Amino acid sequence: MRTMDIVQILFYVLILTVLAIPLGRYMAKVFSQENTWVDPLFRPLEKLIYRLTGTDEQSEMDWKSYAGALLIFNFCGFFVLFLLQLLQKYLPLNPQGFGAVSPDLAFNTAASFVTNTNWQAYSGESTMSYMVQMAGFTVQNFVSAATGIVVVIALTRGLARKTASTIGNFWVDLTRSILWILLPLSVIGALVLTQQGVIQNFSSYLHLATLDGGKQTLAMGPVASQEAIKMFGTNGGGFFNANSAHPFENPTPLSNFLEMLFILLIPAALPFTFGHMVGNPKQGRVIFVTMLVLFLIFVGATYSSEMYGNPNVTALGISGPSAMEGKEVRFGVANSALFATITTAASCGAVNAMHDSLTPLGGMIPMLQMMLGEVVFGGVGAGLYGMLIFVILTVFIVGLMVGRTPEYLGKKIESWEIKMATIAILVPAVTILVGSALASVTKAGTSSILNPGPHGLSEILYAFTSAGANNGSAFAGLNANTPFYNIAIGIAILLGRFGIILPVLAIAGGMVKKKAIPEGPGTFQTTGLLFGGLLAGIVIIVSALTFFPALALGPIVEHLIMIGK
Repeated sequence: MRTMDIVQILFYVLILTVLAIPLGRYMAKVFSQENTWVDPLFRPLEKLIYRLTGTDEQSEMDWKSYAGALLIFNFCGFFVLFLLQLLQKYLPLNPQGFGAVSPDLAFNTAASFVTNTNWQAYSGESTMSYMVQMAGFTVQNFVSAATGIVVVIALTRGLARKTASTIGNFWVDLTRSILWILLPLSVIGALVLTQQGVIQNFSSYLHLATLDGGKQTLAMGPVASQEAIKMFGTNGGGFFNANSAHPFENPTPLSNFLEMLFILLIPAALPFTFGHMVGNPKQGRVIFVTMLVLFLIFVGATYSSEMYGNPNVTALGISGPSAMEGKEVRFGVANSALFATITTAASCGAVNAMHDSLTPLGGMIPMLQMMLGEVVFGGVGAGLYGMLIFVILTVFIVGLMVGRTPEYLGKKIESWEIKMATIAILVPAVTILVGSALASVTKAGTSSILNPGPHGLSEILYAFTSAGANNGSAFAGLNANTPFYNIAIGIAILLGRFGIILPVLAIAGGMVKKKAIPEGPGTFQTTGLLFGGLLAGIVIIVSALTFFPALALGPIVEHLIMIGK
């Protein structure tokens, strides 16, 4: 390992932590409707939105009404985005004259962006117009991220309130998520990225002559405005096919660092928000530390594997770790490994290196993080509510071990909560494994594989893992733009999103009605290192038991073949 590489990684973690703590406090104030310094700017706009939409901000919802409003809103977003793609040919802001998107690809893309997945089976610069990129994708980057935030806030209220019946108002939470959090961060982020060289224009594509007399087309477009929210909202959908490896999306080492910081900033801050809203900051800190420890383990594993490289490449006389295959030479191995770990720890599909070219174990770690449910910080909101599912499961297991009724934050964990938590864990797991199995045994699935053998299986497994975990990154060796994959992955994306959100809201609805029981001598503490260790262990064990056979047939076998075992 190189000293400067380690310093860069630790510096990133330090800056992330320093910024996450105050942001977490700020978000707690926003959703508790306490005064903040930006209220004079956003409060009048908020009131105008409620007046225009007929929203009563004082009215609250039970979990079923909250879930119903969420589903209706997301379905409407899906329908609008689907239509925008089908009608793209006739809409303005289409200087390249792109035609309509095929129905199966439009379905896949609409499902992807509405669910905060941003899986892209197409090349952005040669498929989508500026209108679709802005009115469709950028808008969904905001509202899908806000949807994740409001779900974890609703769950937090369910755990914090005592003998209540409501968990908040979906429309109020959604509005405040966008106005107070996502919009100001994205405006600042877009301006900074523009200063670094990320392009922002409405120009037609440039057709230029190269020095050797050839011709080259340079894609243009409103990139910076989409780049900022795709990172802050852990969306990941790139304007360009090369995503954050493209110099127009990620031009400098500073922009690379900032984009990595943007991805995890809100997910890292939300545990602190949770601690403040439940009235016990230690509860948030133990979750943050657990996430951080897991993150550092996975970063170390990815970086070590890439530094070790491929001995078969080294035997050819090519020097350097992995011969820099698949890596952006401007950023190197450390920043490629760090970016890959960050983007799959969060539900963000952005990449600055090609994961298909990572070593077998280097590619397995990003895949494993998604299989964990992306709870190692995770997506905005989605990471924390996923981790709280594991918290409930951990408390339940501890209760079984000591023969005591499990409690969390003074509330009993009963059969309803465990059933819903089990569903939330099983739905994405079943989606990933069934989808991968189906693609592996059908001609429609195997005909898209670029590489045979275990790596080909890894390509399929990664695709459905990315879909079921709502990540959006890809191994890139799989031709996923076919009717089979567009439809199958689109269904997996929807199940992976709403198959977790609905049980989470059901848990919130069950917990909010319960009385808080005072702590006693037998109460298991959920704020110490022991609980953090148990929580991390449960997260890893559940994933290992579920996915180890599939991983053994893919990246693990490929690694053994690579080293000649």
